[in-house]
Amino acid sequence: MAKLILNPEYRLYERNGQAFCSSRQIAEEFGRRHDHVLRTIDEITAPTSGVSEQFRLLNFEESRYKDASGRWNREFLLTKDGFVMTVMDFKGPKARAFKEAYIARFNAMEAFIRSLQAAKMEFPAFTEAVMNAHEEPKHYHFSNEINMIYRIVLGMDAKAFRQLHGLDKDAVIRPYLTVEQIQAIEALQRVDIGLLVAVPDYQRRKQLLQEHYVRIQRKRIA
Repeated sequence: MAKLILNPEYRLYERNGQAFCSSRQIAEEFGRRHDHVLRTIDEITAPTSGVSEQFRLLNFEESRYKDASGRWNREFLLTKDGFVMTVMDFKGPKARAFKEAYIARFNAMEAFIRSLQAAKMEFPAFTEAVMNAHEEPKHYHFSNEINMIYRIVLGMDAKAFRQLHGLDKDAVIRPYLTVEQIQAIEALQRVDIGLLVAVPDYQRRKQLLQEHYVRIQRKRIA
């Protein structure tokens, strides 16, 4: 099973291109006891609840977490639809405000995931462009090119980003970036695919990509 990754910007989880929240997050942010939230989910996911089996399987996943004492406890991972079903009966202005904010976070997280997947889909074309630019491609040709883009957008290469955020040395950094950063990296990769053919000089490509990034930032602010 793919690793569940917490996105710190939206405080939601992602796995296999889908966003999740946990029952513990619902309890914490709505000011409710976790066992009460679990009881609500158990009622929703019971065979006699009136909710279809397909909906339950798609939107509620029972999981476990380890508490401070080292003991394993139940929790659930919920999709946006599972979240909406769970908090549907939470009453009051504060609860409604939290519902609205959570749905907005889910929508933003889903946009982030779509952008991340688009970047992953485009990477093979970028890789091929790097290979075609060198008669004998070396592994550092790929890392040099993508790290050039990372430095322009993030102000640091992948290694420095991992160290700054306490990530494993082989961790993929894109799940930890913002939507704006991902979109900027995508845009520069697309431009660099053409530049690798037309502009063999590394420093000149870097200059052109930096100029393009400045234009992207100006359009975003305007």
